[in-house]
Formats: sequence, C-alpha cells, structure tokens
Amino acid sequence: MVAPQIRLATPADAEFLVRGNAAMALETEHLSLDLDRLRDGVHALFDDRSRGLYYLAEVDGRRAGQMMITYEWSDWRNGVFWWIQSVWVEPEYRSRGVFKALYAHVEQLARSTPGVCGLRLYVEKDNARAQGTYERVGMKRTPYQMFEVDFVLGGPDEPEKR
Repeated sequence: MVAPQIRLATPADAEFLVRGNAAMALETEHLSLDLDRLRDGVHALFDDRSRGLYYLAEVDGRRAGQMMITYEWSDWRNGVFWWIQSVWVEPEYRSRGVFKALYAHVEQLARSTPGVCGLRLYVEKDNARAQGTYERVGMKRTPYQMFEVDFVLGGPDEPEKR
C-alpha cells in the first residue's frame, strides 16, 4: 500500500465527512445521527474555521480516513489544546497506517504551532480497539472522566435523538 497522503479537507469533502461521522457513531456508540443536523454541522465548520479543521487521509487518490481538530484554551498552561475528534478510517484501510499518518501529521503541526500545548481526545469507554491505537501512537490515559449536559440532543435519557 502507498503511504497515506494527508491534506486539509475542503467543502467538496463534506459528504465523505458526513458519511464517516455517521458510520463512526453507529459503529462505536450504536447511535443513528440525524444526517441533516450532521451535514449542517460539517458545513458550519467550513463556514467558520475558528471552530476547527478537518484533515483527510488519501490512499491512491481515494479518501481513506478523517480527523477533526477543535480548540480548547487552557489557562493553566497559557496555551491551546487541540482536540482530536470525528476520527474515522474506512474499514478496508484499517490497520494500514491511515490513523497513524493522520495523527503524525496533526502532532507535527501542533508541535510547530506557537501556543499549542498538547493534543487531547476522548474515546468511548468500551472501544478497546481505538484505545489501543491511541496508546500505540504515544497518547496516555488521563485520570479524568467526562460529564455533560446535552441541551441540543435531549440528554442521556434520549440518546436516540442524536
């Protein structure tokens, strides 16, 4: 296999991103996302780059995977964490270095960008495969747990509305 090529996603990639996000939610959390809301969310990121960026991995000119970066200010570190989100690798490209290439690209960019103090992500607690992948690229588990109140999607009692 040719090494994955990483590039910044463009609005022309939106449907691939929508499909990848929907597939990831279904596979990892057994959630069927509202595709119209998801599509609007993907396009909202392209409309306002301060929200984040998508990166794509391509193999032989075919889209093989995706990763979104969003931002969190840390007053403790006087810097910005880049959050890795919306990670998806097409099933036929798994275990072939696609995520590793996306991660290496983003890590190199983050390390060379002034004011970026680290990378973070969250992962579904039962997704052992993804957790192993993140550990293999050098990420470490933290002692934190995540809590939320979801105003848009109806909260934890209504996950089917996602």
